[in-house]
Amino acid sequence: MDIRTTLIALCDAFNAHDVDRILSYFADDCVLEMPRGSDPWGSRFEGKQAVRKGLAARFEGLPDVHYGNAEHFVDAAANAGMSKWLLTGTTPNGERKEVRGCDFYTFRDGKVIRKDSYWKMVERG
Repeated sequence: MDIRTTLIALCDAFNAHDVDRILSYFADDCVLEMPRGSDPWGSRFEGKQAVRKGLAARFEGLPDVHYGNAEHFVDAAANAGMSKWLLTGTTPNGERKEVRGCDFYTFRDGKVIRKDSYWKMVERG
């Protein structure tokens, strides 16, 4: 498995809003941690079906979400990679979002077992 190629394909799948294609890269026992939530780790979704729901909520909350200016980094010895991006999108109520963030991925047997997402905190005065 080439982690860099997988990270690029994942970014493409996220930009296509193709949940089935995204999940094809994930193991059945995967974990997704989203940047927002009431716990220090944000919101955690465990298992492929829960991750599907978490991703669907992301696309509902930002229907035109796009991950641009992507950069991908790999630590092959750790079976890990990171993608940095500029997220842009508009909420259903018309609020425009633009934020830098990154995803940390951990792989096992060529599949994502953990995706941990972080966003910069944007404050507008």
